[in-house]
Amino acid sequence: MIKNFAELELDPNLLLAIEEMGYDRPTQIQAEAIPQALDGRDILASAPTGTGKTAAFILPALQFLQDFPRRKPGPARVLVLTPTRELAMQVADQARELAKHTTLNIFTITGGVQYQEHANILATTQDIVVATPGRLMEYINSERFDCRAIEWLILDEADRMLDMGFGPTVDKLSHECRWRKQTLLFSATLEGKGVEGFTADLLKNPAELDAEPSRRERKKIAQWYHRADDMTHKLELLKKILTEQAERSIVFLKTRDRLAELRIELEKANIACAWIQGEMPQDRRNNAISRFRDGSVNVLLATDVAARGIDLPDVSHVINYDMPRSADVYLHRIGRTARAGKKGSAVSLVEAHDQPMIDRVIRYTKEEIKERFIKEMRPKHKKPVFKKKNKKKEDSKKTPAKSKKKSAKKKK
Repeated sequence: MIKNFAELELDPNLLLAIEEMGYDRPTQIQAEAIPQALDGRDILASAPTGTGKTAAFILPALQFLQDFPRRKPGPARVLVLTPTRELAMQVADQARELAKHTTLNIFTITGGVQYQEHANILATTQDIVVATPGRLMEYINSERFDCRAIEWLILDEADRMLDMGFGPTVDKLSHECRWRKQTLLFSATLEGKGVEGFTADLLKNPAELDAEPSRRERKKIAQWYHRADDMTHKLELLKKILTEQAERSIVFLKTRDRLAELRIELEKANIACAWIQGEMPQDRRNNAISRFRDGSVNVLLATDVAARGIDLPDVSHVINYDMPRSADVYLHRIGRTARAGKKGSAVSLVEAHDQPMIDRVIRYTKEEIKERFIKEMRPKHKKPVFKKKNKKKEDSKKTPAKSKKKSAKKKK
């Protein structure tokens, strides 16, 4: 097992930057991906947010650019695709931090930027370009961006790109970069949509890496839940946690309507908050994120769709005001805290109908999530017990005809 970054055969200038950023040892995905990438392999990696995946692909890319320096000025040699503009900016910022003792140039190409600004970038030498697929494709179609020099193509959060409908665009970009030497694909999960939505020739004989679940990183997150009798009780629990326990919190809700209702309740209680939700104008979204980032407010309300691809430092608590629809979304959410080696807390507020989801999450993560109580706010109702269905036994008892009759009765 690789214990420190020095064992990864990285240049001293990269090791110095890593040290200055305060990282002491590689995360699981970094220890697995960096050597394979430096050996020239394509990478297919499952790595949820919060596991250090950005450095897992940026460090070998920076090392490659130094091992094989360019002979003359020209276009980008490494292309990183991300689903959102915020994520592109975060990846580029981290790449610049890691590359600060080199002379490499790192740029972003995303929506919401004036054409002239991009024209200035494209006229200079670029080493790494971090881009969103749609905007980059516009420049390729108008012959303003040259893909022929791309040697590494990196896809970050590939599953989200598919969710957002970028699959065909990414396939076109892959074709545009067909002279490349290597492809690295990172996705939160490798099942289902994780990779299947892309053409099979995207990767050639990749090293398959799975940093899910990354136990060592998650141990830094204390997880517990509070039972709530009803919505009123749940709201009181949240207000208590926000005012007395949490320093900086992201509160997750399942819909925009629920977010709007909670926002009004918190305003009544004089708890200042910012919020992000799907289909929100970009300038308002940026404003909300920067208010939370700079500490103007310490509570950020978010829906799952809106929280895609944002990386916020120093989040002390992730609070599931509404439980997510699946256990892997739970993992995505709690990965927003305990980043870069810090500790964090994940708190779920659970009504009776949410109990099966908590049990599912416990089975999925193979970790204990204990129930806690706030002294004067203990639930009055007993904890619900849901019987586990033993499907195999049931199925073996039923004949197909009988089971069809039963399901027809149920429908009535």
